[in-house]
Amino acid sequence: MAPKQYAVAASGQWTEEEDGLRRRLPAGEVHAWERGRNETVCGLSLSRSQLTRFPHVTWTDALPESGGAADRVQRLCRRCASAAGRRGGDARPRWQRTNPRP
Repeated sequence: MAPKQYAVAASGQWTEEEDGLRRRLPAGEVHAWERGRNETVCGLSLSRSQLTRFPHVTWTDALPESGGAADRVQRLCRRCASAAGRRGGDARPRWQRTNPRP
């Protein structure tokens, strides 16, 4: 089974101009979002929470450690990070049973 690819929904946005092209990028509080759904991974409604969708930005690009699209990200939703996966220096290792019972 292939891992899910999550996009980003955020409370704010900003634009970056690079080589004459303008790109919308997330800012503020960032949530993981599956394309085709009207809610974030943590269960917030996109319209009621007034979150903006960023289908061109992947969840891993929004992590502050990644740089790039995460320049103005102030906060990652902890519930979304737990469900979508968080890789970085402060990420805890995945749970693993080391001594299973017979």
